[in-house]
Amino acid sequence: MYMSELILDYIEHLEVEGGRSAKTAENYRLYLERFVEFTDDTTVGDITSEMIRKYRLWLNRYKNNDDDTLATITQSYHLIALRGFLGYLSQRDIESLAPNKIVLPKVNRKQVTFLHYDEVERLIAGIDITSEAGLRDRAIVELLFSSGLRVSELINLNRDHVNTKRREFMVRGKGQKDRPVFISEAAAGWVDHYLDVRDDTLAPLFISYSKNVEPSTSGNFRRLTARSIQRMVSKYARLAGITKHVSPHTMRHSFATDLLMNGADIRSVQSMLGHSNISTTQVYTHVTDEHLREVYEKFHSESS
Repeated sequence: MYMSELILDYIEHLEVEGGRSAKTAENYRLYLERFVEFTDDTTVGDITSEMIRKYRLWLNRYKNNDDDTLATITQSYHLIALRGFLGYLSQRDIESLAPNKIVLPKVNRKQVTFLHYDEVERLIAGIDITSEAGLRDRAIVELLFSSGLRVSELINLNRDHVNTKRREFMVRGKGQKDRPVFISEAAAGWVDHYLDVRDDTLAPLFISYSKNVEPSTSGNFRRLTARSIQRMVSKYARLAGITKHVSPHTMRHSFATDLLMNGADIRSVQSMLGHSNISTTQVYTHVTDEHLREVYEKFHSESS
């Protein structure tokens, strides 16, 4: 069977049985179609280790219409998709190359950017809470730092999703996996304060006050977008005089780093972030290394 004949089946499998989002499935489709392009749509039984070796070289030299090359992490995503596809073929007893024959390249992850607690306080202090939009922004920033929510998870929250009395609720993250989210008293208080001044009955927890918002056929009229929250967080960071690039994901990094610096174990942080693999969480151990010297200086006795 040819690659192109099986890709759609695999993509549907990813969404239905694998619980992957439509966006992830679409990315996998694009990555696999690039392999089809390279092999001129080979049959799956003809895929060999030598073909993979040449494909890796082709990816490394690949340039788009703007003469841009593929980043190492992007090349890795292509191979991850192909390895997943081969694993799917194996499950269906379709003869092809064993998925473990594809070894992923080592990728040096970028150092994560996070805010120290005093920087978070400065950012929050710069939010003007005299307007309804300002109260919304304060509630958003407090919630992001308090919970470690992804921006995609935050924008999909409805009023009835968040229990500010228990300060605990469930959220559905990547891979359609549910996890518990905990929030501080301060974050719960600001969410309540914001909702108290709302005079609408719209379902979204956070809404847009822009006059340019158009009605949505999906029922999400006035729901904030991820881009609008990114702009908002960046604006308050600039007002606070913070020169580093700050995004909603920076607040998530700050949440994780703050937990680790205050003694939380990495497995608990993994669960609270919703990471399926501990290696994803371990990136934060690097940003907390600087904290080790402070501990050493404070607690280690000098010899006489």
